[in-house]
Amino acid sequence: MTQPLVYLDHAATTPMLPAAIEAVTRHLTGVGNASSLHASGRGARRIVEESRETIAGAIGARPGDVVFTSGGTESDNLALKGIFWARREQDPRRTRILSTAIEHHAVLDPLDWLATYDDADVELLPVTSEGILDVEAFRASIARDPASVSLVSVMWANNEVGSLQPIDEVVAIATEHQVPVHTDAVQALGQVPVDFATSGVDALTFTGHKVGGPYGVGALVVRRDLAVSALVHGGGQERDIRSGTLDVPAIAGLAAAVEESVKHQHDHAARVSALRDDLLRRVVEVVPDAHLHGAPPGPLRLPGNAHIGFPGCEGDSLLMLLDARGIECSTGSACSAGVPQPSHVLLAMGCDDDQARHSLRFSLGHSTTPADIDRLVEAIGPVVERARAARAR
Repeated sequence: MTQPLVYLDHAATTPMLPAAIEAVTRHLTGVGNASSLHASGRGARRIVEESRETIAGAIGARPGDVVFTSGGTESDNLALKGIFWARREQDPRRTRILSTAIEHHAVLDPLDWLATYDDADVELLPVTSEGILDVEAFRASIARDPASVSLVSVMWANNEVGSLQPIDEVVAIATEHQVPVHTDAVQALGQVPVDFATSGVDALTFTGHKVGGPYGVGALVVRRDLAVSALVHGGGQERDIRSGTLDVPAIAGLAAAVEESVKHQHDHAARVSALRDDLLRRVVEVVPDAHLHGAPPGPLRLPGNAHIGFPGCEGDSLLMLLDARGIECSTGSACSAGVPQPSHVLLAMGCDDDQARHSLRFSLGHSTTPADIDRLVEAIGPVVERARAARAR
């Protein structure tokens, strides 16, 4: 009999939670545009606003801070472009954007677009060998000319190596110079404690399919007193910074997933970190020269992330060999999967091209079991041998 699938790519997307499935399906047969004034429209609006309140309560925000979008990529684009345009309109000197060299492409690509087509001066700040922002480099950069900085964008947790960033220090430094801070918290929400108000950030991105919600829905949480220029113009929904008819069933599912994942975050983190530590220990026993990238297991790393280098291998070969055995993982960000290039995250951490190609990311989630770890450990030795032999030919 065929063995069940082992899914170890929760950082790319995680299965929907039962509560989210129930919420989506319950509202799929409903009718009513949330902008309409009749009874059906008011019913749809009530679902949206109740969902907004649920999300706000779970992440320490005000309901009016939550702007619904299609997901993380749109939220990042709205934050970066919208805040940059609004700040530069207020003061033409504000042309600089400070970020890090390890951001997701949903941040790096819009920054590149702004630099290429809109005269933004983008500075990608260095990180340590563990993939953590060099705070002193950031401090020096912003202090060099604070009046020219429009915004700062630093991810809460890295999507490839799982290193948590010093958001509290970033906020403290930026606040000294009255510079707003955006953070991409797509990987962090539901994995580590995330509180919008306590963090002090001005804008925060998250998406549904990383917390057990549906695809195609997410939010930008942004302070109401922070000016944001719209990317999409139309009906004026979502504070007139994100027009478009709202997807009521998806928003209900998003709220259910956020509420559930935040409620159980502590227990979830304890369970998957124990599985992750078991995975690391046993893989290194089988492949002694395998090594972890990023911060060591503990408070500076996502609980379910194991990013492991296998010298003498190509990450893509390892991935496909494991896939043939029914074990699914990743070489890094799913958005760049299949593109034969080294990880920009590992390069920024000081790895050479070869080191930046020989790694796999195993990301654990709510459906991961001890049996999944057993299957991976059983397979990894023969897979590494085959990958090394193929490369040596």
